[in-house]
Amino acid sequence: MIDFFTAPVNLWRRLVPPPQVVPLERADLATLAAEEATLPEFVRACPVAMKYLRLLAPLDWATFPERPEDRPWPGSKPHPRAPFVAAYLVKLNEQKSYMSGLRTYLVEHPALVWLLGFKLTPCPTAPHGFDIEASVPSRKQLGRVLRDLNNEMLQFLLSCTVRLIRHALPPEVDFGREISVDTKHIKAWVAENNPKAYIKESQRLDKTRQPQGDPDCKLGCKKKSNQKSKAADKTPSNKADNAGQGQKRATQFSCDQYFWGYNSGLVATKATGYGEFVLAELTQTFDKGDTTFFFPLMEATEDRLGFQPPYGALDAGFEAWYVFDYFHQAGGFAAIPATERSPVKRQFDADGLPLCEAGLAMPLKSTFMNNRGVVPQQMGRYVCPLLHPKPNGQSCPIDHKKWPDGGCLLKMGTSAGARIRYQLDRQSVAFKQLYNQRSATERVNSQAVALGIEQPKLRNRQAITNQNTLIYVLINLRAVHRLRQSGH
Repeated sequence: MIDFFTAPVNLWRRLVPPPQVVPLERADLATLAAEEATLPEFVRACPVAMKYLRLLAPLDWATFPERPEDRPWPGSKPHPRAPFVAAYLVKLNEQKSYMSGLRTYLVEHPALVWLLGFKLTPCPTAPHGFDIEASVPSRKQLGRVLRDLNNEMLQFLLSCTVRLIRHALPPEVDFGREISVDTKHIKAWVAENNPKAYIKESQRLDKTRQPQGDPDCKLGCKKKSNQKSKAADKTPSNKADNAGQGQKRATQFSCDQYFWGYNSGLVATKATGYGEFVLAELTQTFDKGDTTFFFPLMEATEDRLGFQPPYGALDAGFEAWYVFDYFHQAGGFAAIPATERSPVKRQFDADGLPLCEAGLAMPLKSTFMNNRGVVPQQMGRYVCPLLHPKPNGQSCPIDHKKWPDGGCLLKMGTSAGARIRYQLDRQSVAFKQLYNQRSATERVNSQAVALGIEQPKLRNRQAITNQNTLIYVLINLRAVHRLRQSGH
């Protein structure tokens, strides 16, 4: 009798094919892509898994700088970080704002989990031989790894993308000779940035009152313009209201934005006909000025290019003597608009000495160091040539108002960069053509905004730094695929 009832069940078990057990140990993504025909059938049949295999495989996963496994303390071996990094790239590409959304997406695609390389938990009764729920890291673990991840690992991937782009471009393209530098503001995920939150304005903009939602973010100002009016600077304070009706300063509260957050510095280059590409990036807190990004970004750019880029396009926030000097030493120049809308016009002789209003070369009397800027600068005191080194008996040909008080005195830097700031012809064709390179950072920034760089749902500087680097890695990866699909 029992055999009569169990016979249909036993027949069904014989007809249903056994679940396909896939190998739990896998090679890296690049190796799997090279041996695509040997992939398990359920992986090759999953369009999502194959899409990300082709997207992520160009990266050098075989030499990814994993954490060392030999540790002086007991415990199990640490999980490799490459699967987590690949999963974060999936998260950005799928525009998942939260780790919970990423985990749900991974659970829904077991083939993708197998492909990314997570440590699988065996399960004989599972369709593919592993428990998908137990194999995918939890939401908390995904967030913790992103917070603790060493950013050097991600910079390694960004360097890989730069090499891939360089090899994909034709040799006649002068890749990286012309660059553009810019910064992008990032709003912290805190109540102080929410205008609907009930917080007193005095507390909202109090830089000594750290928001509870993010222990690392800083209060900063996003100016409407990095240029300021020369006329407004000279307006006396007691006449500011009357003078301000015709022309407002760029630092007025009515047009600036104050919030807590971070700043992402970016170096990009544009190859005409091929696209825009990221060369370097850096994330700092929002209280840091634009010029503090320059040297770290240039150091990373030189490491990836192998040379010092001679031409750069930057906005007025980078108008500093050492920026001009950097590109001058490389054999080019920097296209930077003047900080003042009506810049001072100053002329120099063949030896680099400034000319006074009468057209006479002012000799250098003495030097001193100015340590107030980001980079210490040697300053010079240039004086009237009719009175120094000793009076020659001549009078000022234009009868300058300072002549009775000992003549003119000019304090300015002695470096070439300090002179170039005044000598640069901002109306020339060469300047305007180079300044068009700034569209490279603007286009890259628009892609980064679409990937969520402006308002991340993260509450930690390291996590935001790592996600920013991954955003630029993904932007470059997409560019690599465009180049390969177009046949370049």
